[in-house]
Amino acid sequence: MKRRDFLKAGIGGAFALWGLGSAMQEETALAAGREALPAGRKIDVHAHAILPSFVQGLKKMGIDAAAEEGYPLPAWSEEAHLEFMRQAQIDYTVLSPATPHIYNGDEKLSCEVAREINEETAALCRKYPDKFGFVVALPFPSSEGSITEIRYAMDKLGALGVKVPSNAGGIYLGDPRWEAVFAELNRRQALIILHPSPARELPHKGTVTGQVMALFEYPADTTRAVVNLLASGMLERYPKVRLVVPHCGSFLPYMKQRAKAMFAMLAGMQMMKPVDMEAGMKQLYYDLAGDPMPEAMDMLLKITDEGHLLYGSDFPYVPAKALLGKKAALDNELANRQWLAKIYCQNSQELIFL
Repeated sequence: MKRRDFLKAGIGGAFALWGLGSAMQEETALAAGREALPAGRKIDVHAHAILPSFVQGLKKMGIDAAAEEGYPLPAWSEEAHLEFMRQAQIDYTVLSPATPHIYNGDEKLSCEVAREINEETAALCRKYPDKFGFVVALPFPSSEGSITEIRYAMDKLGALGVKVPSNAGGIYLGDPRWEAVFAELNRRQALIILHPSPARELPHKGTVTGQVMALFEYPADTTRAVVNLLASGMLERYPKVRLVVPHCGSFLPYMKQRAKAMFAMLAGMQMMKPVDMEAGMKQLYYDLAGDPMPEAMDMLLKITDEGHLLYGSDFPYVPAKALLGKKAALDNELANRQWLAKIYCQNSQELIFL
């Protein structure tokens, strides 16, 4: 039995037990008009493990995370992560590679570093199979190397899917150079977790948005990548992939009407093929990492529905204490909407273990 099949069966059984064990609690809460807080069995789809292979890999490639991101790599340990999960009542976490993206122009070295990261992350997941799963670090823009790593990590190491950067060395999602990779991922009906990567050229001096990536460039680059992916028709060509957009959809709620109108105008001028922007956005999944409350989640619901929302913590980039405070506010809102089980458990269970 493959690792993902084992986990699917194990976590699925745990969900059933949770349902039986919390039935009385739910009945009492629902009688009062609120959904019960699920007793664990929650899945976090947006978290990172800052492993030695990643830190050393960046050094090998001469990439300075603090200089590139405007923010130093946070401290991480498996003990700290497990303690955060305990406090947050998170049962299972899907680990994705941190940023910066592992590429410096040397494709061979990027392939070597990706393999080291995937091997070490897989070892961590084998150590805690009921707590951690992971998605593949890709050495893109090496298309051949990325496909090799997908096959190795998913078939041999038990990876649940892949992480893709918004851009790799200036090559954005939707670019024809992603075609072969998406064809392989579509064949596998793969889970894809998108994470922003800073654009190649930015106004670093004189503007805070160009200095601290997480403030503006992360959501901007995510939005640029997704709009390009939709405009290229790549998601229409490969409809079986399961793509998760981070950080409450970034700027996509704003872009819905603007891109819809612009795409129609450009198609009318025969500058691009017609694109159904609204349908494309509804096809995607969105994690709630960042600050969903009090406004971002309502904006996100303008482009999707609660069946496509997933919990994401972004640990360890946000301190555990701050995450617990944000989560308490989110829990209260989800309880009022009676969406706790759906957002924390059901949506991610169905998505990840399809």
